[in-house]
Amino acid sequence: MTFGQSISRCFSKYCTFTGRASRSEYWWWILFTAIIGLLFGIPSGLQSIHESSPSGLPVISYIVSALLFLPSLGVLFRRLHDTGKSGWWWLIGFIPVVGTIILIVFCCQPSQAFPNQYGSVPE
Repeated sequence: MTFGQSISRCFSKYCTFTGRASRSEYWWWILFTAIIGLLFGIPSGLQSIHESSPSGLPVISYIVSALLFLPSLGVLFRRLHDTGKSGWWWLIGFIPVVGTIILIVFCCQPSQAFPNQYGSVPE
């Protein structure tokens, strides 16, 4: 899956928490959200340092983050499903440091090569 296909699929499955997502779909989406975060976060942070001329950048940054939250959560659920795990494993990420490392390991695992309880093998 390419970068553009991943973004398109994640937006088309905006609030879809069922099914499976390949590693490439998940990691391309993570790269996209990181780039968007930098594009909106750096100017927003710089603007907060120089508050002499207020603008709407922090508000726009919060709105963009809110809009990307559900598709990010959905693709994480689908990625966990692809490795044969329940989407509820995302809650382990709330454990500081260790939980995040465990989620990264889960998301780096290869897809199950056969259909599982969450659907058929992704393309």
